[in-house]
Amino acid sequence: MATPEDRIAELGLTLPEVVAPVAAYRPTVRTGDHVYVSGQVPMVEGSPAGTGKVGAEVTPERAKELAAVCALNAVAALKAELGELSRVRRVVKVVGFVASDPSFTGQPQVVNGASELLGEIFGEAGTHARSAVGVAVLPLDVPVEVEMIVEAD
Repeated sequence: MATPEDRIAELGLTLPEVVAPVAAYRPTVRTGDHVYVSGQVPMVEGSPAGTGKVGAEVTPERAKELAAVCALNAVAALKAELGELSRVRRVVKVVGFVASDPSFTGQPQVVNGASELLGEIFGEAGTHARSAVGVAVLPLDVPVEVEMIVEAD
């Protein structure tokens, strides 16, 4: 049976280094059998992979791609916490924040980028409850941020 790490490789992806916090928090906190992953932005090699508001400077399609980058960063933080991604029993909850033009209402479709990648990596254990929220602005002017809660061994 393929491990989540195997699935990541099959997708042609590589887990990045854990994104360093931009303020006073930890990338993950474990309590009991739950791991809370702090909001992850679409950082690639230390820089934002995109900036601006969805529906204005950023297309919904590009924002969906950036949501997947956020999810991959969250998975990297999770692996750093757990050691092995096969310890994930279930992705319980995902929250996606989308910096949106006031007229943009497609936040759920943007956050699908994260949800779909988590499903590809974790299979049935990657299906989750979710919120997709439009906001005025996000740190570093990125268009999307993703956080999640995971149940793990």
